[in-house]
Amino acid sequence: MTMTETAEQPDVPFRREIRSFVRREGRMTDAQKRALDDLWPQYGVEMPAAPLDLTALFGRDAPRVFEIGFGMGDYLHSRVVAEPQRDFFGVEVHRPGVGRLLHRVASAGARNLRVACDDAVVLLRDGIPDAALDEIVIQFPDPWHKARHNKRRLIQPAFAALAVRKLKPDGLLSLATDWAPYAEHMLDVLNAEPGLRNLSETGTYVPRPATRLKTKFEARGERLGHEVFDLAFARR
Repeated sequence: MTMTETAEQPDVPFRREIRSFVRREGRMTDAQKRALDDLWPQYGVEMPAAPLDLTALFGRDAPRVFEIGFGMGDYLHSRVVAEPQRDFFGVEVHRPGVGRLLHRVASAGARNLRVACDDAVVLLRDGIPDAALDEIVIQFPDPWHKARHNKRRLIQPAFAALAVRKLKPDGLLSLATDWAPYAEHMLDVLNAEPGLRNLSETGTYVPRPATRLKTKFEARGERLGHEVFDLAFARR
């Protein structure tokens, strides 16, 4: 995930006092660094002081997908290339991952992507207009599995309400985790949000969406015996 401290907005109930991510910069390859230096002016977005004009940002009015914490960018790259009719906005604080994604997307000649290296929740709250998104994607967020750290989990009631505000009617909130207790927590929180409708026929989990690329991270988890849980909710 991606996030920086911000002052509380008096007209917005969501507070950003507890981060749900840790910055781990890691080693950046020369290609990743060049991509960040050369491609940021084309694809990068700095934290805005006011809601963005997304039509102006992308140069068109198209369905919009917002991904929080895209990691090394495999999933986001696959959708950007496969769905040129959609515009994608990804937020990630791991700069090597951002550089890798920019290099791959530019090599594919895709133009339907914008990225930010900031706090995704703050950007979603302050930089994205209400009812502007067709889909919000959150894949394998940090489960903060120790009980004393559970408060750091991204999926909380206030975030669920924020997602409802930013989605268009019938817009999709798509999530995945390989940590069973966090999956149960997500279900409890999102099923309790009156603005969301669980798309599972049983009120629990959904099959893996065709759009969700199986990443190396997920394959490693499966080898370790981790089950993956997919969730899908629509704004009422």
